[in-house]
Amino acid sequence: MSLPVVEEVETNDEGAKWPNVVRLAAQGTALVLHLPTQTLPVVVHWGADPGPLDERGLADLDLASKPPLATNGVDAGVTVSILPEAWTGWTGTPGLSGHRAGRAWSPRFTPTSVDVLDAAGMGGSVSIVADDLEAALRLGLEIQLLPSGVLRTRASVTNLGASAYTVDALNLALPVPTSADELLDFAGRWAKERVPQRRPFSVGAHVREGRHGRTGADAATVLMAGEPGFDFDRGEVWGLHVAFSGNHRVAAERTFSGERLLVGGELLLPGEVELGPGEVYRAPFLYAVHASGLDDLASRFHDYLRARGSHPNSARPVVMNVWEAVYFDHDLQRLMALADLAARVGVERFVLDDGWFGARRDDTAGLGDWHVSQDVWGDGRLHSLVQHVKALGMEFGLWFEPEMVNTDSDLARAHPEWILQVPGRMPVEARHQQVLDLTQPGAFEHVRSSIVGLVRDLGIDFIKWDHNRDLVDAGSTRTGRAGVHEQTLATYRMLDDIRAACPSLEIESCSSGGARIDLEILERTDRVWASDCIDARERQQIQRWTAQLLPPELVGSHIGADRAHTTGRRLDLDFRAATAVFGHLGIEWNLSEATPAELDDLALWVDFYKAHRALVHTGRTVRRSLEQGDLWLHGAVSADATEALYLVTLRDRHVTWPAGRVRLPGLQSSLRYRVRPAGPTPRDPFDPRVHPRWWRDGLELTGAALGNVGVQIPALDPDTAALLHVEIIR
Repeated sequence: MSLPVVEEVETNDEGAKWPNVVRLAAQGTALVLHLPTQTLPVVVHWGADPGPLDERGLADLDLASKPPLATNGVDAGVTVSILPEAWTGWTGTPGLSGHRAGRAWSPRFTPTSVDVLDAAGMGGSVSIVADDLEAALRLGLEIQLLPSGVLRTRASVTNLGASAYTVDALNLALPVPTSADELLDFAGRWAKERVPQRRPFSVGAHVREGRHGRTGADAATVLMAGEPGFDFDRGEVWGLHVAFSGNHRVAAERTFSGERLLVGGELLLPGEVELGPGEVYRAPFLYAVHASGLDDLASRFHDYLRARGSHPNSARPVVMNVWEAVYFDHDLQRLMALADLAARVGVERFVLDDGWFGARRDDTAGLGDWHVSQDVWGDGRLHSLVQHVKALGMEFGLWFEPEMVNTDSDLARAHPEWILQVPGRMPVEARHQQVLDLTQPGAFEHVRSSIVGLVRDLGIDFIKWDHNRDLVDAGSTRTGRAGVHEQTLATYRMLDDIRAACPSLEIESCSSGGARIDLEILERTDRVWASDCIDARERQQIQRWTAQLLPPELVGSHIGADRAHTTGRRLDLDFRAATAVFGHLGIEWNLSEATPAELDDLALWVDFYKAHRALVHTGRTVRRSLEQGDLWLHGAVSADATEALYLVTLRDRHVTWPAGRVRLPGLQSSLRYRVRPAGPTPRDPFDPRVHPRWWRDGLELTGAALGNVGVQIPALDPDTAALLHVEIIR
């Protein structure tokens, strides 16, 4: 198999020492590690920063963490390292599972080198190399506490032997204290992603496996353990995310002896990774956060993402995607007219979706044939559309589904061996399509050169990169093995190659909506499509919980038609638009069916988004659940707390009405603020039966008053919202 060879690592001289206990700290959180000379590192503490400690203090903190030998276990006591090992007496899930033809199945690693970098209050890193010479294996561990307070770690295993070594699993584990008694993660499905689910942290393992070959609409996303009743604004909480876009596993494991671990890694299919001599398997990064409340946990993920050099740094343009406007019914004049309407309302990026290529008149044919359809777009008509869009001052975007192929396509007929399959049978079809094996050099080059050529020829600024089916029976005819692992890495290489060839291109990760949202795909893309459901009521929940991992500027959030295509629910424009403002705003609506008044109102909302996107896309996300969950607050507060925008939404009619005062979180107590209704100027006059008395003229109050006392809001109907703008009085 084509895996990279491990880099040479210099080991310490015999007798060389490293610190016995180290503390890395950033943003009020700390990681304290015990670094033994004969065993793998042990997390002494991961949580609130205990403050600077001298060598004696660190040693005593380590000593204070060791339990008595109260269980009927091994005589020396079980030590659970960041990579748990069975030889210690640990009877929970081992970190490394594998074998060498049935041997070397229980490795015992001894460190040969440890490098510590303490960034003096801004985090730091620890790198460990450990060998088991009997098993002929080398383990590498990377542990980083980033300046945002996010903990990032991963492992690698290298085959030092002369025979093959099969890796079945490589998982890392982080401990949480016994106060973490409750778990929260997410379920979901197509068009209803990221549904929160809570449960007690009981003895045993709460295991979430993703076997879709992609991250999955039902992915846990962030597995969190915290104090009972932890919420957006309270409770100590720990969260873990597996940054991998293929099969993966995350678990919360609690043992009879009291250990509570958050565990994660790639989920490998049987025989998927077999290391030849000198080959290395690198597990995906795990990202972990300790925080006080869910908003703080989300903020640390957001701070990490925003600090990346690759993070989008330009104003997120207003997008119009024409999928729900025209579906496969492509016509130059119709689309040019839609582009005219898009420009009229202030759109900045116009995206042509599925149906422009090959024989793609519906979803049964053409995938893989990435050439402009001569039937619909021949004679330069697609160039004409691009030129028209750009003459209107908008960027042009195009839809691709590069990892997929229809069996009814020229590509599949020419190269059936390029379809991922178990030898001798084809996988069951989904959406009339199969998966193209990008580890096949010819398939890879076909897709790469097609996309790069079209981007350059048409002047494409943006790609909607879709992925519309699970990987079922995803074997490779090239190797005969299960192929999800290598397919995922090949997709990463493909994205990297295209970005290198087209450095100004932006890419959206779409996967039947929100089925590929993880931090590794976001190393290569500029935003995600959170869901194919644009119903604003459903989007309130989807965006609320997608924010647990991603900041709003990375989450596509569109204004749909008044009647949602996925649910049939009718919602007014103000509610649809106010919901979309708290993301990367776009439009997914046949504007030729909108009335002149609707177009005027839509233009006002687009202007409102443009005026406030810098705040929403750089501010701290705050959320609250009020009136026993019937009233939701979602807001963005600027980093210096001088400005904020809040959205209050009524989900359901409460047993009492009107609602009580709503506290506005995130402001500085000592500063004085002006509070006003926000959004385009309402057409309805002030009505004392609906609006509180302050609604007409605004308020001036301190942050302490707004955060501790709050303000009355209008008497909302279900699926309506009120926007409040808060700014400092200078």
